[in-house]
Amino acid sequence: MDVKIVIATHKRYTMPKDEMYIPLHVGAEGKTDENGNELDLGYVKDNTGDNISALNSGFCELTALYWAWKNLDADYIGLAHYRRHFSSDGENVLTSDELAPMLNKYKIIVPKKRHYYIETLYSHYEHTHDKKHLDETRNIINEQCSEYVKAFDKVMNQRGGYMFNMMIMDKKLLNDYCKWLFDILFELRKRIDTSNLSFFQGRFYGRVSELLFNVWLFYKIETSGLKKTDIAEIPCIYTEKINWWKKGTSFLKAKFLHEKYSASF
Repeated sequence: MDVKIVIATHKRYTMPKDEMYIPLHVGAEGKTDENGNELDLGYVKDNTGDNISALNSGFCELTALYWAWKNLDADYIGLAHYRRHFSSDGENVLTSDELAPMLNKYKIIVPKKRHYYIETLYSHYEHTHDKKHLDETRNIINEQCSEYVKAFDKVMNQRGGYMFNMMIMDKKLLNDYCKWLFDILFELRKRIDTSNLSFFQGRFYGRVSELLFNVWLFYKIETSGLKKTDIAEIPCIYTEKINWWKKGTSFLKAKFLHEKYSASF
């Protein structure tokens, strides 16, 4: 089967050599180098073909997902990050040889579920960002596709989910998901005033979509014949060191001291 996985990046980085990976320069629209020339990282750019590159400041890696959805023709399409990758062994980046046998068993491959334990997905978002993003998203779902409201409420009360907007999916399922997702996000963009938000907090569309992926998946399992056995969870590895102390203390400050996140970790 033909598989293409785009790697969202905004800078030059060490990339996997496997041909199934496509490093994709996200937010390429309007970017220039120190000489004022169009910035060229040597990668495919997300402002080619059918694209939403200009929305990258708010949509984050979703401009890569949109580009892959609209411009790639493959049996399976996936999304990873320049510093965050799928892995079969928890140490090395997933290869096409390792992925191939999985495709005979699974329709969707996701990173292992992240657990919050002392927070629901909704309360974690409420403490770290602005809950009105989720409340307005629920309103839109109720208006556009009300059959998903029950799934939305269920997922918001879970204490874990599949994060990072990372997935490898059967193209037909990806079509279904992306149509549903971007219809919601484009409407959300019309309703949320971002004029007073910091750059970091303005990137909430990407964060909301992490939760919406879980809503869509929950609904499909409950109603469409997609089975839990059609989904494989595999490790996600980081190619840069994470400051777990800072991450952990920020998490606790958000919950107990109501300090919103101000940067990535």
